[in-house]
Amino acid sequence: MFSKSSSTPSAASPGTATGARHTPFSIIGGDVVVKGDIEASIDLHIDGRVEGDISCAALVQGADSRIAGHITAKSARIGGLVEGSITAQELIVEATARITGDVSYEVISIATGGQIDGRMSHIGAEGAASLKLVKSEAG
Repeated sequence: MFSKSSSTPSAASPGTATGARHTPFSIIGGDVVVKGDIEASIDLHIDGRVEGDISCAALVQGADSRIAGHITAKSARIGGLVEGSITAQELIVEATARITGDVSYEVISIATGGQIDGRMSHIGAEGAASLKLVKSEAG
C-alpha cells in the first residue's frame, strides 16, 4: 500500500531530474553570472558571465560570453571576451574572440578577426626550464 514502485523514477530526485550524473559537460547559460572560481573535471560550455578563475578539461566559450579571470584547460575554444590569462594545450581563438591577457599554448589556431592583446608564449614538451644561455667562445 505504501511501497514505491521501482519502475517509475522520482521527480524529486536531482540526479534523475537533471541527468547530471551522466552528462559529460556542464553549461552556464547566457543569463547566468558566476562570481567565484570554477573547477571541473569535465568539459564546460559558458554562454554567461564568469568573474573568477576557471579550471576544466575543455572549455567552449560562446560569442556573447564574458570571462574575467585565469583559464586553465587542456583545450579551449574562445569565442567571447576574456580579461585574464589563458593556459591551454590546444587553443582555438574564434573570429568573435577578444582576449586581453597573456596566452600560453602548445597548439594555437586564430581565426581571421580574433584578437589577442597580450604576450603569447609557446609551451614546449620540455618546458621553459630547459632553456640555457650559451656563451660564445669567440668573444
